[in-house]
Amino acid sequence: MIGDALTRLRRAQGQLSGVISMIEEGEDCADVLQQLAAVSKALDRAGFKIVATGMRHCDAARQRGEEPPMTEKELERLFLALA
Repeated sequence: MIGDALTRLRRAQGQLSGVISMIEEGEDCADVLQQLAAVSKALDRAGFKIVATGMRHCDAARQRGEEPPMTEKELERLFLALA
């Protein structure tokens, strides 16, 4: 759900602030990179959550006999942009 994605994005925002502070304070490169990898993973997961939510919305629209807001091809393109 979008709420889950927002939670992940807020967590990533906090982690990114921490990474910036680590760099400013001259922390060890390996520690900085480890935290940066965690930020990257959090952003990826938020993106996948958003795509999954879009898929559910489109499927629900189809089941109601409505035109979905996005085509399968558009959803696939968004998904692949995250991969």
